[in-house]
Amino acid sequence: MRLIRLAVILAVSLTFAPLAAEAQPPGRVYRIGILLAAPISQYPPLDAFLQGMRDLDYVEGRNVIIEYRSTDPHRLDRLPALAADLVSRKMDIIFAIATGPAQAAKDATKTIPIVFALANDPVHAGLVASLARPGSNLTGLTNTGPDISAKRLQLLKEMLPQISHIALLWNASNPMVARQVSETEVAARTLKVQLHVVAIRGPNDFESAFSAIIKARVSGLVVIADVLTAAHRERIAALAIKNRLPVISEFRNFADSGALLTYGPSAPDAGRRAAYFVDKILKGAKPADLPVEQPTKFDLVVNMKTARALGLTLPQTIFLQADQVIE
Repeated sequence: MRLIRLAVILAVSLTFAPLAAEAQPPGRVYRIGILLAAPISQYPPLDAFLQGMRDLDYVEGRNVIIEYRSTDPHRLDRLPALAADLVSRKMDIIFAIATGPAQAAKDATKTIPIVFALANDPVHAGLVASLARPGSNLTGLTNTGPDISAKRLQLLKEMLPQISHIALLWNASNPMVARQVSETEVAARTLKVQLHVVAIRGPNDFESAFSAIIKARVSGLVVIADVLTAAHRERIAALAIKNRLPVISEFRNFADSGALLTYGPSAPDAGRRAAYFVDKILKGAKPADLPVEQPTKFDLVVNMKTARALGLTLPQTIFLQADQVIE
């Protein structure tokens, strides 16, 4: 009888061993490093990420410690040192928002798991081997998806049906957004509009860029969002309104700063999904086994204050599609 009881106890122990392995170790405090390429206030996904972590029962000061590292958008050369500092402090995981921080984190460690969000074309950037099989210590969420660039041009055409010339402003010093430029060029040919591509490389280029845009006699402007254009989004909006140009870009904070329209992946949704990735990895999953996700939720935001400043009456179809209207 004693041997039978021991066998039963052993069988029960083996049955529940995998469940115990997946649970968070009692009293364990995780260290999460967050790496940013601009001040914290410029990152819409961050609040959603932190709320997502709380929803998953990670409470700062109780079972998780979060360390932030950020730099000025004009000092991206500091990212490698900031990433190395997080690695030296033995983080359990690093959360990097955007491609630059993710690359810096990848270069700093081959062992600490890294979750990225809103990365431009992570395969081309060398962050992962493929979306389905990341193959290393990185995974997360890309901000690129099918037909996003075409949709932005379609929205401009829907708002201004007679539009035939559109400018595109992008940061040529950031090769990771080059794919969006080529996709927009393809969409322009399909929609039979002439696209005037204007490049900037630094904060001193905006005045000359807008001079070129105005000289091209365009009726609308697409702004490719990245760290540089996001840092100067209010300046871009002011120059566009001054020259009576409707602007469409990617993220809600551009509309908050005066762009007429924004259409792109939901930044809060990306933040919440990043928390899901972090939770899975802290519970034992390997980044290499978690496929990179493309965005599934997109937001269209309309700034009515800017519409009035431009003297535009927007068609009802725009409002029917809008997720948010800024009055």
